[in-house]
Amino acid sequence: MPTTRVVILWHQHQPFYKDLVTNQYRMPWTRMHGLKDYYGMVRLLEEFPDVHQTFNLVPSLMDQIEDYAAGTARDPLLELAAKPAASLTTDERRMALANLFQANAMHLIGRYPRYHELFDRFRNTGANPEKAERSFSERAFTDLQVLSQLAWFDEYVLEEPEIAELVRKGRNYSLEDQAFVIAKEREIMSRILPAHAAAAKRGGIEISTSPYYHPILPLVCDTEQGAVSSPGLPLPRSRFRRPEDAREQIRRGLDRHEEIFGMRPYGMWPSEGSVSDEAVAIAHSAGIRWMATDEGVLARSLNYWFTRDGQGRLNPGGHERLYTIYQYEKADAEMKMIFRDHSMSDQVGFVYSGMNPNDAAGHLMHCIRQAAQPLLAQGQDAMIPIILDGENAWEYFPRSGREFLRRFYDALQSDGSIESVTVTEAISRQKGFAPLKGLVPGSWIHANFNVWVGAPEDNVSWEYLASARALYDELAPNVAEEQRKLAWEELLIAEGSDWNWWYGPEHSTANDRDFDELYRKHLSNVYQLLGATPPDYLAQPISLVPENIGHEPLTRYIHPRVDGKLSRYFEWVGAAHYVASQSGGAMHGKQFYLDCAYAGIDAANVYGRLDLVGGVLRLEEADDSAEIELVVNLEAWAVGTDQPHYTLRLGATLTGGRVGAWQLTDSADHLVAQGERESADKAGVRLAVAKCVEFGLPLHWLGVTERFDEARVPGQPTRVHVRFSLWKDRIPADALPLEGWIELPLVPEHDLIGVAKH
Repeated sequence: MPTTRVVILWHQHQPFYKDLVTNQYRMPWTRMHGLKDYYGMVRLLEEFPDVHQTFNLVPSLMDQIEDYAAGTARDPLLELAAKPAASLTTDERRMALANLFQANAMHLIGRYPRYHELFDRFRNTGANPEKAERSFSERAFTDLQVLSQLAWFDEYVLEEPEIAELVRKGRNYSLEDQAFVIAKEREIMSRILPAHAAAAKRGGIEISTSPYYHPILPLVCDTEQGAVSSPGLPLPRSRFRRPEDAREQIRRGLDRHEEIFGMRPYGMWPSEGSVSDEAVAIAHSAGIRWMATDEGVLARSLNYWFTRDGQGRLNPGGHERLYTIYQYEKADAEMKMIFRDHSMSDQVGFVYSGMNPNDAAGHLMHCIRQAAQPLLAQGQDAMIPIILDGENAWEYFPRSGREFLRRFYDALQSDGSIESVTVTEAISRQKGFAPLKGLVPGSWIHANFNVWVGAPEDNVSWEYLASARALYDELAPNVAEEQRKLAWEELLIAEGSDWNWWYGPEHSTANDRDFDELYRKHLSNVYQLLGATPPDYLAQPISLVPENIGHEPLTRYIHPRVDGKLSRYFEWVGAAHYVASQSGGAMHGKQFYLDCAYAGIDAANVYGRLDLVGGVLRLEEADDSAEIELVVNLEAWAVGTDQPHYTLRLGATLTGGRVGAWQLTDSADHLVAQGERESADKAGVRLAVAKCVEFGLPLHWLGVTERFDEARVPGQPTRVHVRFSLWKDRIPADALPLEGWIELPLVPEHDLIGVAKH
């Protein structure tokens, strides 16, 4: 009798949130999904022994899970949730309010009345941490700290007596309650990998892998593959072609699985379902026996598009093409391949959360039977592949989707005509395989790579990566082994898919800026570990998300006394200035250093002023062991040009609240001027640090003719751009403006009001 085999693959993945230099986690999502999803998803199968599934565990996710389980993870939000409310500083209270409500409002926050009450109080202030902080008592903060953690606890854990009692308590939590919840988190994290190992040992699951840090393999092999799947796609100016890196990411992933589970995995979900002939060949050479991707890739490779009617049924001819296992053969590479049913997989991920659990499970079973029927009627077996993320959907379901999954699994187990099998079990049961002689490169999204390459932000990120990778080749042989290994690790992390997922127009989140900053931090670490200074562009976001700042343009010439003392209030009136925002979407654990930046001109000079949060001395007191450098980048631009006319970089180290030394260099890194401490050198460069940082610089250093307001020369610069940044231990820590520049038009003073209005 022909059989229907359902292959369910859950892809478990979170980006690598850890900064290897500081050993600090910059976002908490590995921990949160570890508490709520990873353990319970595999344990649920104990209730359904005949439902076999495949769990794809990304190696870098397992590293993070083990770090939390060992208690060695430095997570600022975990530390914030663990600290007694009475000891929280004002900044920490605001950080708690900005971050501890980041959860699904209906199914996580709304499940706990006190948590929802506090959430409403926060929203009534406009979700403004500064305003809300004054209305939260010490007891309210303790309740927030406890409930923001309990809300992410797994359903099985919530049934344990001590946790169930805390849930019933509801409010007025004690320090002992708080400490117990934090300790419980480590225990939950320590259960995850052993639960998977035990399930694999009893035959309930197969564990597959992905490349170590979840890179898009075809693009790591060659970014020009982006234009193969999307002809005419704009590509990075610096071609990235590193098949050796793709091979390393796969090999290390296999080694890590063997180290944790005692055997090498047979199969792989390539990151984002991304495949190409070159990537498959590398996977084959590493010992991978099967791979999975999306039906769209199969459609393009067969030159046959899958279409469905209004009830989700495939067009005639589609069933036998999609619901089988392929034998890929090209040159010396062989691979068993399955292709996910896009429609059914997406219904689980995006549709069923809005349905009654019983109706949703019934609908999915109907879709499976409907899909298999044309093949069964011909006496053929049907293999139905359902593949999707195993964590991100569940916060949109009541009670983490467990009721839906239980009803679905029960229906699978009760239907004698359907087998729920792992991928390897499906391969072993299939009698023959459909031939596949090549692949059109693509991913699970539109069978191309447009999410990760092609948009201006995406291409810039690849160019930055290419520069760091080339520097590694140049400098790594001369660097100490420990530093070289860390730099290599940072490069592999930067090759991960998640950074470019958030660049470009396709996706956005409240944490866009967080991902952007963390990506640039990984690249900056590469330079630092190799003994090089990160380029200034790594201090400025790649992401084009509008910055929440206050901005005023230049309205008059200024004539400040450059002494850093703010001795005359009116001397900066009329300057262009930017005020930084420190609220909303801030990087978890991020320190803010730059408060406000000013820039202006007179007929012969350009001036700038930088106010630091808490002042210069507070900065040094807080970071007394750090090497601190303040940098001013300046550009002069002429009309109709796409490159600056001239650029300068003014860099000054801080020591004891004063300038230690400074250098002025040009775009070729040639020394233009230098000095020790505050200085007014013979070239006219003025620099001072006291209450604030101030500088003055002759415009002729930027190629601007003296008295530009009286006689303009064709091709002369017509505007000057200014940007400030602060660097700690040669790593960018803060910048202002974060995006773009302070722009100063080079016009006579009487024209400035009109320019400002325009």
